[in-house]
Amino acid sequence: MRFVWAVAAFVLATVMIGAGIAQRTIFQGPRTETTAISVEEETPYLLIDGAVLNQKPGTQTLRAQAEGDIFASYGRTADMEAWLSDTTYTHVTLAGDGDVETAVVEPEIDAIADPATDAPADGSATDDAAADASTDAATDAAGRSPVGSDLWLDEYQQKDLLIAPLQLPEEMSVLVAADGTAPAPSKVTVTWPLQTSTPWAGPLIVGGGILMAAGVFLYILGIRHARRKRGPRRKGLPLPVTEPIDIAIDGDDKGVISSSRRTPRAVASGRRAFAVLPVIAVSALLFTGCSADAWPQLGASPTPTPTATVIAPDGQQAPAVTKAQAERILTRIAATVADADAAMDGDLAETRLEGAALAARDTNYKLRSALGDYPTPAPILSKPLEIILPQAYDAWPRSVIAIADDEESKTSSIMVLTQQDQWSEYKLSYVGSLEASTAIPDLAPAYIGAAAVEPDSPFLVLPPDQVAAAYADVISKDKESEYYDLFEADGDQLRASIAADRQRRRDEFNQTANSGASTGTLEFGAVAGPQAPFALQTVESGAIVAVNINEVDTAKPTNADAVIKVENNRTVKTLAGADQSATGFETTFSDQVFFYVPNAGSNEKIRLLGYSSDILDAKIL
Repeated sequence: MRFVWAVAAFVLATVMIGAGIAQRTIFQGPRTETTAISVEEETPYLLIDGAVLNQKPGTQTLRAQAEGDIFASYGRTADMEAWLSDTTYTHVTLAGDGDVETAVVEPEIDAIADPATDAPADGSATDDAAADASTDAATDAAGRSPVGSDLWLDEYQQKDLLIAPLQLPEEMSVLVAADGTAPAPSKVTVTWPLQTSTPWAGPLIVGGGILMAAGVFLYILGIRHARRKRGPRRKGLPLPVTEPIDIAIDGDDKGVISSSRRTPRAVASGRRAFAVLPVIAVSALLFTGCSADAWPQLGASPTPTPTATVIAPDGQQAPAVTKAQAERILTRIAATVADADAAMDGDLAETRLEGAALAARDTNYKLRSALGDYPTPAPILSKPLEIILPQAYDAWPRSVIAIADDEESKTSSIMVLTQQDQWSEYKLSYVGSLEASTAIPDLAPAYIGAAAVEPDSPFLVLPPDQVAAAYADVISKDKESEYYDLFEADGDQLRASIAADRQRRRDEFNQTANSGASTGTLEFGAVAGPQAPFALQTVESGAIVAVNINEVDTAKPTNADAVIKVENNRTVKTLAGADQSATGFETTFSDQVFFYVPNAGSNEKIRLLGYSSDILDAKIL
């Protein structure tokens, strides 16, 4: 009977294990679903809409094949379409019936040429001229490489075959191209994983393994029982039992029949244990080969823990960049500016700097080319990026305020980055150092961004376009300024450093024999600089405001026989091109200053956050 139960266990175990394995193999079906994108007309760019990527649930895998380099990037659909607005491209969309369709999109004339500037005053521009201008501009745009654009959230570049794992929402699209000139790859597919869970495969395989082990055990018991009964016996005369000869006995006892019988019980039990081991090992392997989707999910789904969130105001537009995008942009800016600093190349610096930041670099390059030991500018900090406040704006220009730390020097920098249009790279327009004790106001999260504050906004303690002039007046007049009470004096290191520097230079001027107080005058002043202010809102309805201030120092002789000498001032002498003047010298320093400006109903004062100061120019009056 034991053999019968063992055979039944073997058969049932085989059926169960086979059914479990079949569920995971031949009965499981395909694990992915693929949609091929067919392109009929060759264009330099292929834009795949987010609806196409999200027609099936789950992550998306983009696969593009062509000879040579293949490029792919993704970003917000509106940004992608804006970047492609001046060129011809193929747009892949999802039709109302769920079919994937492609259409060639021609460039927008308004995006290529501005009629307000390109049309003649008499309005005599013809349609042919406009068409020619459109064709020329489209040709130039078609040769524009998409590689390295600051507009992309991320990009991929491979040769011959590109495979990009994606997980994009519907408001994002994917751009596929070669180099902007050659036709975009025509063999493009999008693949999604299918939900093919087999919840009973695991229990069947494990249960079958247990039954198989039980069958082996029953089979061993059956063999043991049969051996004990010694099988069937014939009826007849009893025969003497033949005893085995013990050949292991040495000496004189060799050949003597042993009176005791030795059984191979230990050997038999060892074989049985050896027979059970493969079954257990096979069951363990089958058990470990089953993934989570091969088991029934009996437990309740975990409930997410609610966290505090910040809700964007109604109608607020999308943030200019993500944090990862800002880190990549700032890293590129830092690398380019470092190369420009090393080569003293103003043209290279201009590709990533503008405004007051570029003007300070240009002056430094001029001084370093003439004075070999003149110090190099401080590098642009890029990592780690601690704070990012992007402007919430869908059009251009769009800007970002970023704060980066330098772990080695334990310093931080606050910067303003601006992108003038969809085809331009971000440029650094303001940069300043933060004090160690600086308290940054509460800012909106990077995924929400902040709206820009109008230059003449009346909702702040002081409109952004008046902050520079008011602070310059405080620098010049101190407590006599009408704006003195609007600015926080405690912790204002810029005012303290300006006052100390002016006193030092006044003492040096008065001690000079030929241009002292008896023969000349040294006057200090400050005015708003030429760089336009920039401001983004904070959570408390205040604003971070970046402004440019110029400090102007004027040295003049007081009589016709006196001259002003600057032979000991290498900087002024190099910039002015002379070491003395009968009319005097004017030296200009450029300050890039960041303030926190509270809202108009607050009792707080305008607080200095960070600044940088560099010599800008020197000339003979």
